[in-house]
Amino acid sequence: MIDLTPNVPEVVAEVRDLFERYEQALVDRNVEVLDTTFWDSPHTIRYAMNENGYGFDEIHAHRVARPPGPGIKEQRIRLEILTLGRDLATVNLEFKVRSRELIGRQSQTWVRFPALGWKVVAAHVSTMNDVPLW
Repeated sequence: MIDLTPNVPEVVAEVRDLFERYEQALVDRNVEVLDTTFWDSPHTIRYAMNENGYGFDEIHAHRVARPPGPGIKEQRIRLEILTLGRDLATVNLEFKVRSRELIGRQSQTWVRFPALGWKVVAAHVSTMNDVPLW
């Protein structure tokens, strides 16, 4: 039977530490840490503001091409971490976009692989529209 116990404290702490390491790597533009955070697979997906990364190689290419700068996150509004068992997690962040009256959203799905440890297998960054589209 698969253990899907939600939010085992030590697993949440592990994932939180890895997420914070990733966030600092974004600020520092540390491509090595950013790359090691993601699963090196053609199945990995990262949707970002102006790019779709299908597979690790495309995600890496976008990271290398990203211009230097402080990034888009001005202030965190809410961070939600959900772990299910010891090998699956989601991280969702709501934030204020720097210098704009926009709310940003970031989500990541993390999987703990036996030989690799925790890796992001899917990620998404977007902003909310001021007016609903429908």
